[in-house]
Amino acid sequence: MTYTPRAVAAMLGIAPTTLRTWDQRYGVGPSQRSEGGHRRYEDSDVELIRRMMALTARGVTPAAAAELARRQRDRGPFRARSPLDDDIARAARLAFVTSANGLDESSMLDVAGKLIADHGVVAAWDSVFVPCLTDIGDMIAARGSGVEIEHLASASVLQAMRGVPRSTAPGPPAALLSTAPEEQHVLALEALGAALSEQDCQWRSLGARVPPRALCDAVAALRPGVTLIWAHRADLTAAVPLDELHARSDSLLAVAGPGWSGVALPSFVQRPESLTEAVELVLARTSD
Repeated sequence: MTYTPRAVAAMLGIAPTTLRTWDQRYGVGPSQRSEGGHRRYEDSDVELIRRMMALTARGVTPAAAAELARRQRDRGPFRARSPLDDDIARAARLAFVTSANGLDESSMLDVAGKLIADHGVVAAWDSVFVPCLTDIGDMIAARGSGVEIEHLASASVLQAMRGVPRSTAPGPPAALLSTAPEEQHVLALEALGAALSEQDCQWRSLGARVPPRALCDAVAALRPGVTLIWAHRADLTAAVPLDELHARSDSLLAVAGPGWSGVALPSFVQRPESLTEAVELVLARTSD
């Protein structure tokens, strides 16, 4: 089905002159022409304009909104890269833990970097990094020593993930990532950021121990599509200003990490259960 400019304008509540301007200046226009040469919009054209309208409503300039809307359309739905089969994952975990025990940073970086390059951040995180760091933590607890092993292993994973090129997409960030006010663990947020970079999504991270006021001010200033707050213990979640964040911004609020398990959440807060779900949440929001 195709639509006339007048029909599209009525459908979206936008002036026909705006449609014409966006077509002429930014290339956001109809894909089809009738036999008489009249402009005709397809469903995909209407969706592209809808995305551009949502972006301009968030303060993005029309030129940047047009580029970003096209990137969102061309990116398509999230698909995790090739998963690791059991043998490859098992070998990678053995190599990483062996290197960690030897404090061999170079080898850990090599393993982590190849996993990300070949299989993507999500598969590497789920199948190798999380199991390895969990095993290392359990080993340290049993020994009563070896914290340096865990620190160097975490640093190696962090460095490998930061090797994923950051997006240069225009406009507000698709996601703002933050910890709870007294939370010090940031590795899971870095994994989400790296996975979003693979999807050409712009993101910002406030890092560890973010004061409530600083988080609220950053959300108000940056106007991200999604604000996600991570916590690994339930007692750390109490100081997160969810109500104030909701009142000050139209950013979609989400929480993640084991600390939120069992915590009663307001209806306006979402809780992705995995890295894949968190990426999908951000991508869905950028397509609204």
